[in-house]
Amino acid sequence: MLILAPSANPTVAGQASSPFQTAPSPTLTKQNKSNPAAQPKPLAVWECTTSWYGEDFDGLPTATGETYDMYGETAAHPTLPLGSIVRVVNLRNHRSQVVRINDRGPYVEGRELDVSYQVAQELGFDQRGLAKVRLELLKVPPRPSSEHHN
Repeated sequence: MLILAPSANPTVAGQASSPFQTAPSPTLTKQNKSNPAAQPKPLAVWECTTSWYGEDFDGLPTATGETYDMYGETAAHPTLPLGSIVRVVNLRNHRSQVVRINDRGPYVEGRELDVSYQVAQELGFDQRGLAKVRLELLKVPPRPSSEHHN
């Protein structure tokens, strides 16, 4: 059995259960900034420091096997299940972006998330390099069903 937990202690919105429960899964749509109530309710919320990665990694394989695109809406996290959907909110300017976890990292102490260069631009910290953010776990991919063959 594989148990994954974020490296910070998230609080689960409205309940005291595991942040990695898969039901019910919110339906993700383009972010509706004019109506925050229309946004999916997070499964868990926590704060961390994020950085970004770009040109040096562009075109290289990610942990999912797909090619890294520095202009994609993706991020790396050390423990969240690959394919998880997370809203990243910059605590300095309150800009937010929904990303998919498709890679592992960052590998620098004190950092919990690496976003693509494009996401860093959208969140307004591409020039600073680092940002304090709130992570909102929106969706965890379903576990593959294990089929037993006798």
